[in-house]
Amino acid sequence: MRKSFKHSSRQSQGGSWRDYQAGLQRRSNGRRLFRRVALRGLVVALLGTGLFFGLQALPRGGDSPSPIGAAQASLPALPAAGLTGKKELRQLLDQQAFNNLTEKALDLPVDGQVLRVETSLDVDLQNYLLERLDRKHSRYLGIVVMEADTGRILAMVGFDRENPSGNPCLLSEFPAASIFKIVTAASAVDQCGYTADSPMQFNGYKHTLYKRQLTQAVNRNTNTLSFEEAFAQSVNPVFGKLGQLSLGREQLEKSASAFAFNEPLDFELPLAPSHFTISDQPYHWAELASGFNRETTISPLHGALMASAVLNDGRMVEPSIVDRVVGADGEQLYLSQPQWGPQAMSAKASSVLSRMMEGTVESGTARKFFRGYQKDRALADLEIGGKTGSIDSSDHEARYDWFVGFAKERQGPRQLVVAAMVAHEKFIGTRASQYARMAMTRYFGQESPGRN
Repeated sequence: MRKSFKHSSRQSQGGSWRDYQAGLQRRSNGRRLFRRVALRGLVVALLGTGLFFGLQALPRGGDSPSPIGAAQASLPALPAAGLTGKKELRQLLDQQAFNNLTEKALDLPVDGQVLRVETSLDVDLQNYLLERLDRKHSRYLGIVVMEADTGRILAMVGFDRENPSGNPCLLSEFPAASIFKIVTAASAVDQCGYTADSPMQFNGYKHTLYKRQLTQAVNRNTNTLSFEEAFAQSVNPVFGKLGQLSLGREQLEKSASAFAFNEPLDFELPLAPSHFTISDQPYHWAELASGFNRETTISPLHGALMASAVLNDGRMVEPSIVDRVVGADGEQLYLSQPQWGPQAMSAKASSVLSRMMEGTVESGTARKFFRGYQKDRALADLEIGGKTGSIDSSDHEARYDWFVGFAKERQGPRQLVVAAMVAHEKFIGTRASQYARMAMTRYFGQESPGRN
């Protein structure tokens, strides 16, 4: 009965089932046509309205601006005083334009003309590092290679998974970790008279920092090693005790300021200051002095500047990535001149730091990645030193990995500083120390190209 009922129902609509389906199709097509016509009418009406108001907005008397004029109106203008220094140049330059450059010079449209910006980059080194970035396993990557005595940046490459147009080399938000031990060590030499051979004692594990480890107690379980060994092996309790028992809040704050924490760095591109804050709690002093915290932050560029003080008798150099700017008519509008930055530590402290950083490469936390460098054709005649650091992000989804160091010829003028920072994700990829060695090998492996 059910089957015949359906059949009779279809017949009652008039004609066969095929005729019924054809009728549905015609009605559907009719509705589509109506919607199409209505939509076209709406579009035409909107375009007409827009055209009317657009014409009303145009200036009268044939003075309507051309598209070229409109584009030029949005370009930055030269400062009234000209390009007299980095401050004026910083008003024109966008850090994204300098992110992972592949050529030495770039054209910059400014105020109706095109300026030629000649950088300090070593293009061979820059492209070599760009080709070897491990983007697969990294959340952030920042590598800065700089001439230690002039501040001229030879390479600045980076990767930001969360912001592809960002430049991690200039971000001052990465935990400094044990890189801050450079500041603590320099202060211990200058304020407490320590040398690389000074005996240091600690109890417990090297890389922990418990309150019970921050005492002067000596017992049969106490470990004794030299200050150089404590630095090279990044022994947290030793540096924690220096911060809490020897230096204290006031001196740590002064030393951080001497290394330009919380201070603006004069550079051609926007660069936020690195961050350092300290409380009244003695245990916090220990955390800061050893780098056992996430609140002290720096940029890779600042890391390179810290290393420059080790090779310059304690004085940091100002960074520069622009050699000169030339106008459309060939006139030189800007010429970079090397400038000294702050005196971060004494010449004596820089000498002690140089020796201790070499210990990091020879027998400390970076030895694995520099193994055999004395027999490497490009590195054998170099003095190489550094400091490593590592710490998890607050959500434990990334591991920050640092190398800050230097390389200089024993019998030649070339010397550079390198800062490499990698935020590894689930799997550890290329390490910061490996990038540093790559940069040193490539640069010094060249046939003495000289200062470009």
